[in-house]
Amino acid sequence: MPELPEVEVVRQSLNKKIKEKKVKKVIIRNRNLRFKVPPNFKNFLKNQKIIKVERFSKYLIFQLSNKSFFLIHLGMSGTIHLVTMSKKTETTNTSFYNSPILPEKHNHLEIVFDNFRVIYNDPRRFGFFQTIANSYLLKKRFDHLGPEPFNSNFNLNYVSSFLKNKKKNIKNFLLDQKFVSGIGNIYASEILYLCKIHPNKKAYLLKKKDYKKIIVNSQKVLLDAIKKGGSTIKDFKNTSGKKGDFQRNFNVYERDSLNCKQIKCRGIIKKKVISKRSTYFCNTCQK
Repeated sequence: MPELPEVEVVRQSLNKKIKEKKVKKVIIRNRNLRFKVPPNFKNFLKNQKIIKVERFSKYLIFQLSNKSFFLIHLGMSGTIHLVTMSKKTETTNTSFYNSPILPEKHNHLEIVFDNFRVIYNDPRRFGFFQTIANSYLLKKRFDHLGPEPFNSNFNLNYVSSFLKNKKKNIKNFLLDQKFVSGIGNIYASEILYLCKIHPNKKAYLLKKKDYKKIIVNSQKVLLDAIKKGGSTIKDFKNTSGKKGDFQRNFNVYERDSLNCKQIKCRGIIKKKVISKRSTYFCNTCQK
């Protein structure tokens, strides 16, 4: 699943291409995604200008010229392709998973502009679209989610009060979007490695210094990933056709049985299923 850095790279790529562009029409080929495409979606977008593309957590937020919004969540396998009208075979993928050849049977929705179209492709159909009437409802839409790691509300008081006396393991909390938004399985493993905290450690056993490490390293890992264009898993690319590069910096993710990268550590990277997710950690320096 795309995590915060990959969705941010998609946002940046899309914003460069469609900002201030006017929607001509919407073509819906299949409404049956995770939630059905709203019945009014065509009319909601028709003749509207895309003011800008923003993001919260793993959601893409499109602001329209009439001050309404629509959201896209990419789910597990959603991809967004830009296709020019003059070269219909030329597709550029903006999402986490890239198909060299775009399979038409999974093209569920198209947003058509003057000289190009944006195609939403999703083989597993866990992604979805949602319309939002105004900024008040947009804010309310995300009330159930915790702050992003970059938000000032993700601070020592918040983290300590949330985790205090909790018996679940810390990896579970990093994946809990009610605690912190945007972190998924890849980056949870990388964050805990830098913190030198074992992913199975119970939250109530953590100390103040551990909370500080979680805050600092959550920001560091995600920011580094964004700067490097995200992590390429199955050929992730942005709209410029560039692959993400952060996977070259993985310390633990998918490095099971390899040596720990810490110079003075002789540990081995282990893989273990924790909370039904593959988890990677050093068996020596993560306590």
